[in-house]
Order: sequence, then structure tokens, then C-alpha cells
Amino acid sequence: MIYALARQATKLFLRICFRIEVVNLDGLPRSGPVIVAANHQSFCDSLFLPVVLPRRVTFLAKAEYFDHWHTSVFMRSIGQIPIRRGTGSEAIRAIATATDLLHEGAVLALYPEGTRSLDGSVHRGHVGIARLALATGAAVVPIGLRGTQAVQPVGSRMLRPFRRVEVHVGQARYISPADVEAAGAKKLALRGFTDAVMGDIAVLSGRAYVDSYLKSPEG
Repeated sequence: MIYALARQATKLFLRICFRIEVVNLDGLPRSGPVIVAANHQSFCDSLFLPVVLPRRVTFLAKAEYFDHWHTSVFMRSIGQIPIRRGTGSEAIRAIATATDLLHEGAVLALYPEGTRSLDGSVHRGHVGIARLALATGAAVVPIGLRGTQAVQPVGSRMLRPFRRVEVHVGQARYISPADVEAAGAKKLALRGFTDAVMGDIAVLSGRAYVDSYLKSPEG
């Protein structure tokens, strides 16, 4: 109930204040476990995605967002999972929770780059999306976000109204044990699958792809 109320209130606000276009919404499976993999360019990415996608979305969210009461209340009200970088035990618990949710048929949203990209490119993704998909049978749906960096530039606490935001939904990808066998090694299969998803995200977001990890945790 809390999630539904928070989502409807946020949806009303965003629809009034911004021009939102969603492309290929049918690309999101209507049932079953799904991992939504999107590019990350602004904090408000995590506001627009749950609003435009018809199914309930749970994020693995940066734990720092839970350190302040005003953001913690909002994040917890919509069922987000905190994950603190650099603490192995907390990360393991968060991944275990995410795995359980996917086994239950949930939609989990992740930013495979691990942090916001500040250079206008899509960077190499971490293979966690592939590991989760392989372990749970979840579909991985790439999504390209456009315009959110203008809505809330890095360092800004306020949203800038009347901007255009586009959400481009790609076609689902799947990874199976047969793919691992075909690749000859699990590591190669996970890397290849992740690279393919990141390539999709780059095309959908209209950004260049850079085959290197983001070096600094910007959010």
C-alpha cells in the first residue's frame, strides 16, 4: 500500500512537471523475474523508472541514501534495498535478498556501471547482472535513459521542471547454463552477456560505449 501511494504521488508530480516519453514498453515481460539494467546519469533516474514501468520495481540502492532521514523514509517506503560499497558482508546480504526477490518473480533494477557516468558515455558493466540472471533465470531488460542529467545535474538537490525525459526499453536477454557451456567458461559467458547488455544500453541511451569501468564512485 505504501509503495502504491508513493508511486502514484511521484507519478502525478513527474507527469505534471516533465515531458516523459516511453518507447517500447512492451519490451518489459508482464510476469516472471526481470532485471532492469539501465544507464545511470542522475539521482532522479531512480524516480522516473518506477513511475513509467507498469510492474513494481525494487532497486539495489546506495546505502548512503539511507543515512539521512528525508531520503531514508522515501527509499524504505518504496521497498528499496540498501547496499554499502566496500563492505562485503552487507553486499552479500543485499545480493541474497535480490536473489530471493527474483525467485519470487520480482522486477529488480540495477545500474551495471556501478555509479553515475559523468562523461556522457556508457561504460563497461559489472557482471553481477549476468550472475543474478544465470542463478534465477531472470530476463535482463536493457533500458536507455535520456534527459535525466538535465533534470537533476550532479550536485543539484532540486529537479529542474519542464525538461524532456525519454525511457527507451530494449528487448529482453537471457543467459542459461547452455550459454556457459558454449562459451567454454563461466567467466567468459558472464562477461560476454554483460557486454552485450551494455551495448544495448548504449544504443538505447544514444551514448557512446567505453570499454572501461568507471573509476570513481560518484553516486
